[in-house]
Amino acid sequence: MKRYWNLLQERLERLRANKVFETFVIGVIIASALLIGAKTYEEASRFDRILHWLDLGVTLFFLFEIIVRMAAEKRLLNFFRSGWNIFDFVIVVASLVPINDSEMVLVARLLRVFRVLRLVSMIPELRILLAALVKSIPRMGYVALLMFIIFYIYAAIGSFMFNAVDPVLWGNISIAMLTLFRVATFEDWTDVMYATMEVYPYSWVFYLTFIFLTAFVFLNMMIGIVLDVMQKESEAEQLESGQGEAAEVHWMRERMVQMGEQLDRMERQLEQSARRQD
Repeated sequence: MKRYWNLLQERLERLRANKVFETFVIGVIIASALLIGAKTYEEASRFDRILHWLDLGVTLFFLFEIIVRMAAEKRLLNFFRSGWNIFDFVIVVASLVPINDSEMVLVARLLRVFRVLRLVSMIPELRILLAALVKSIPRMGYVALLMFIIFYIYAAIGSFMFNAVDPVLWGNISIAMLTLFRVATFEDWTDVMYATMEVYPYSWVFYLTFIFLTAFVFLNMMIGIVLDVMQKESEAEQLESGQGEAAEVHWMRERMVQMGEQLDRMERQLEQSARRQD
């Protein structure tokens, strides 16, 4: 019995690693997303029965696919050691909520929307992007804190100076921060500037310095943080897969360390032989 189970596990493992099977799973995920989008159109009400059976087929396929991946593991606990596997498992289990129950229909539809996120776990490049985004959040938090300080300072200055010009936009510091957010996103910011320039001709300095700090300095700092983390995540992915430039450099370093150790051993042996001859 154990022999047949091991044979079945080997076949399931080959199926799980098969590129055609992975591509088919990605295609089903995309089809699931299109199916969810189709249900939002009123014209789709004529095909409710067909859409229901298609949704059931997609759900059963996802259940089959997750069972294949779980059964292919030598130990079941190994499957749950990967965060992406837990992510897929939760989404598949959540999509089993029946959609015909009137009390759970909204919840079931919302849970099925998240099946699209399985594309992230299936495509390595998307995993790198998401991991880089999550890991860069703490570092971006400090940049966001510095941005808040700059916003607060400029909002206080703007509220003091331009309150009499336009109290709707500069009435207090909270409204002034919203106005500055409008300026930072370039949403008709010139109208705000020209209104204050009628009273304070040199107020353009206030806006241009603020835009320079927020739109150019801080935005580029955010981009730099994300790119730095993405590079590290890409190198880690290459080291794990054993492919790519980072993996080759790591292999060369290991080989150099081994060659250095061999040279040290040869040098010690030569020294020992020289001492014996003396």
